[in-house]
Amino acid sequence: MYQENQQTVKGNVEIKGVGLHTGEKVYMTIKPAQAGSGIRFKRTDLEGQPEFKADVDYVVDTSRGTTLEHNGARVATVEHLLASFYGLGLDNALVEIDGGEVPILDGSAFQFMEAIEKVGLEELDAKRVFISIGENIELIDEEKGAEIVATPAADLRITTMIDFNSHVLGTQNAFLKNIKDFKKEISPCRTFCFLHEIEQLHANNLIKGGDIDNAIVVVDRVLAQDELNRIATIFNKKDIKVEETGILNNIKLHFPNEPARHKLLDVLGDLSLTGYPIKANIIAYRPGHKTNVEFAKIIKKYIRKNKKMLGVPVYDPTQPPIFDVNYIAKLLPHRYPFLLVDKIIELSDEHVVGVKNITFNEPEFTGHFPDNPIFPGVLQLEAMAQCGGVMALNSQGGPEKKFDTYFLKIDNAKFKRMVVPGDTLIMKLELKGPIRRGICEMRGSAYVAGQLVCEADLMAQIVPRKEEE
Repeated sequence: MYQENQQTVKGNVEIKGVGLHTGEKVYMTIKPAQAGSGIRFKRTDLEGQPEFKADVDYVVDTSRGTTLEHNGARVATVEHLLASFYGLGLDNALVEIDGGEVPILDGSAFQFMEAIEKVGLEELDAKRVFISIGENIELIDEEKGAEIVATPAADLRITTMIDFNSHVLGTQNAFLKNIKDFKKEISPCRTFCFLHEIEQLHANNLIKGGDIDNAIVVVDRVLAQDELNRIATIFNKKDIKVEETGILNNIKLHFPNEPARHKLLDVLGDLSLTGYPIKANIIAYRPGHKTNVEFAKIIKKYIRKNKKMLGVPVYDPTQPPIFDVNYIAKLLPHRYPFLLVDKIIELSDEHVVGVKNITFNEPEFTGHFPDNPIFPGVLQLEAMAQCGGVMALNSQGGPEKKFDTYFLKIDNAKFKRMVVPGDTLIMKLELKGPIRRGICEMRGSAYVAGQLVCEADLMAQIVPRKEEE
């Protein structure tokens, strides 16, 4: 079950470090923020302390990390911090920083997560709004040889594949099946680069804060001693060596595929700049910050185009239901042909998502437009009410308690398009407030293929079931 309510930090989270490229000492404080404010950066060292939202529209550079700039302020290398926020489900925070670059720490997201978890997270009285990808979205960068695709899914899954034509790294892939596994499986994975990039970066006045303790340096050729001495000078080390591992100073990897996992970390951090948690299956081949950000812009464009799709449930028929029709029949008094919920795929104290498969052999089609079969609107409302009844009755203790629900009122009912045999009706019911004195008020919406087909405000009453005499 995904996290439903928005979160912020319980108190101030203080982090000190140096910027990877600037080498400047940075003091950063992550502060609580109200629901709906998102992630914001504030440059406390600049006049007026300018502030701006972490948004893909404000990305100005992706050459060696992701850099944001807006309102006269710039903050670089934000991706690891943002990935840690996403991994924790931290939706709202004000990041005050007295420099132009987020501290690199150990080159991963793990230490950020540790620092935040020590302070703790606070659940807010506001729902998270997810963006469900309802169609395939693809980006191909022929220049970089990179490709990213997102396909519909009930939750977020990410696969990354890398191939640098390196005998040291080889071809690697990484997979995140559940965001709850992010801290353990992905967050400790450090940034990496190749040795031949080091001198170029150094010549461009970058990696001033770079160290073999916060980056994995891959060596894919034999080095002369003078080259080793030059690299030692860059890293301010007395001794630099490379043995059979192909990793500078033989730094031990956390995972055999740590570079591929770090690329996944970067993908997550960059895609968080869309501003919404995403439900999609994302596959990224040879991803980099440039392609990640371009893909995030495509997703944000999709969000703007499909604003009404926010919060639309996604049905994955390969996943087992929470309740099947046999349990539903124990909970509801309805029976065929008037039992209109086939399965429940999401359920919490405040919302439920159910499925109704529309087939031609249902009895209403005998007389309801028999030459042009349309599933009646009143039955769409009834199906939504039954779906909401599952949530309400389950909250009262389940089938053993023997309660029923009865309609009291229907308001604001609208029918957007026809529902016909072959359609799969996905119904989402959300409580508008706590159930009081058996009165249950719900907002209902029904979808076919991700498109809204019906919506209404429903009110029902929970009453004891009359026993048969």
